[in-house]
Amino acid sequence: MKEYFDKITEDVLHSLEKTQKNFWNISRVTGEFLYTLIKYADSKNVLEIGTSNGYSGIWIGKALKETGGRLTTIEFWEKRFSIAYQNFKACGIDDIITIVQGSACDILKELPKNCIIDFAFIDANKKEYIDYFNLLDSHMKAGGFICCDNVLSHKEKTQNFIDAINNHSNYENVVLNLPAGLSLGRKIR
Repeated sequence: MKEYFDKITEDVLHSLEKTQKNFWNISRVTGEFLYTLIKYADSKNVLEIGTSNGYSGIWIGKALKETGGRLTTIEFWEKRFSIAYQNFKACGIDDIITIVQGSACDILKELPKNCIIDFAFIDANKKEYIDYFNLLDSHMKAGGFICCDNVLSHKEKTQNFIDAINNHSNYENVVLNLPAGLSLGRKIR
């Protein structure tokens, strides 16, 4: 297994990988993909819906340390919020991450009109993916990405989102056969 980061960060990642099923975390290969894509796209303003214990946020945050960007991550459950914060702090990325606790739909409805997001990662309530997409669309930068995990493992819950993004004239989308299935949508205009 390739080591990407300093020993402390790798130790945190490895410990979180042991609890992957308990916290519904993405796979390591999906984390590696997000890390690489965010760096390649030179993303600066990233939004994550579904913080959990911070596993995906560590991958995203480490990429943003290299691009000079920031992550805002939304988590509904207070217990997970505090665990994630400790993991971000241990990995030295807490200074570029803002964790917001609450309902993602409610928080997205309150985004300022001038808030532009160049990368969004969604791994939360699967039935709400379509709602997140509709609320994010006007905030997505042309050329920006929306990535959604679990679109194959929870196909019946995410199909309305997949249909919507596939049929939207402003997006191109592909479902990658990464563990659980990852939808990779790019806003083209």
